[in-house]
Amino acid sequence: MGIPTVIAILYFGGWIMGVPLAILAALGAGEVYRLAETKGVRPLRWPGMMVAGALPLVAVARPSFAEFAPWAFGGVLGLGAVTLTLALWARGPQRSPLGAVTVTLFGPLYAGVTVAFIPLIHALPTRLDWGQLTPSPWLGTLAVVLPLAATWLGDSMAYFAGTAWGRSKLFPSISPNKSWVGAWAGVTGGAAGVALWYLGVRGVLPGIPLEGWMAAAALGAMLGLGAIIGDLAESLLKREAGVKDSGSLFPGHGGVLDRLDALSFTFPLTYVLLVLAEVLG
Repeated sequence: MGIPTVIAILYFGGWIMGVPLAILAALGAGEVYRLAETKGVRPLRWPGMMVAGALPLVAVARPSFAEFAPWAFGGVLGLGAVTLTLALWARGPQRSPLGAVTVTLFGPLYAGVTVAFIPLIHALPTRLDWGQLTPSPWLGTLAVVLPLAATWLGDSMAYFAGTAWGRSKLFPSISPNKSWVGAWAGVTGGAAGVALWYLGVRGVLPGIPLEGWMAAAALGAMLGLGAIIGDLAESLLKREAGVKDSGSLFPGHGGVLDRLDALSFTFPLTYVLLVLAEVLG
């Protein structure tokens, strides 16, 4: 999915945004299940993918965490009951039912909840009145661009700095190419990305709870750190499975999880930090 397509989907918002996100979440959960299957665990694929896909749609319909959380909790709780019941017949005690049920639940939590935070972030400017009096479709788009800017610029700086000067490895057993220099560059890039984002949007989002570019940079540094953790977490799953990419949906770029690796932490973290800043400010 190219950048213009992403921007267009975010611009229109609503169900035009929700349906593609639901498809991505379901496919992401399916990739989690494929990784597990390489180690002999057989999750209950279709119930998990259906719940994962439903979570972003719930976030579109209930675009605040207080409204979203009960529905999401109920969906995951219901999935647990369904998978335990199905495991009686489909798995039995000889076919790792505990692993099957656990991984089935993990798929929506990892892929579905991550993607569901996109509509929640998208709704923040309108819900908390950060923008102008007349709501603009660009307001939600700009809000989602915040974690994207932190993640993409952080990843780019980490790659170039790590390639040029990275000698001491961060976690060589998990990701041999990541270095301490690259990690620090990633945090710096995250800070720079959000600071630049803030300077560009402060006139359009005057109510955003960031007191100046330094506060924005501090938020970006935390997102840069979160991006590194998210990237390493996905690398850990692939390393256990013994695969290079989680899937092949995006030719040359891997699967859904490969695109969401760092964002699996930065999307939820962005929402939490912005809401905290709003409450504490």
